[in-house]
Amino acid sequence: MYLRELQSYKPTPIKPNDSEGHVQKFSMPKAPTTPEEANLANELKEYEDQVPDIEGQAASGEAVAVEDWFEEPEEEPAAEH
Repeated sequence: MYLRELQSYKPTPIKPNDSEGHVQKFSMPKAPTTPEEANLANELKEYEDQVPDIEGQAASGEAVAVEDWFEEPEEEPAAEH
C-alpha cells in the first residue's frame, strides 16, 4: 500500500515566483563618495608648509642644553647583610 501511494505521488511543479517572500531582492550597494580634490590639495599644502620640530634643536633665540648621553650613572655600593 505504501509503495503504491509513493508511486502515485506527483510533487507540485516549481514556479518562478515561489521564492518571493522567502528570499530578499539583491540591490547593488551605493558607490562610496570621493572626497573633494580641492580639499586634499589644501591639506597637502598645509602639511608641506609645516616646520618640523626636531628634538635637540633650539628655536630662534633659545639656548640649547647639551646632554652627555654617553655618561654612565655612578653605581651605588651594594648593601651588606
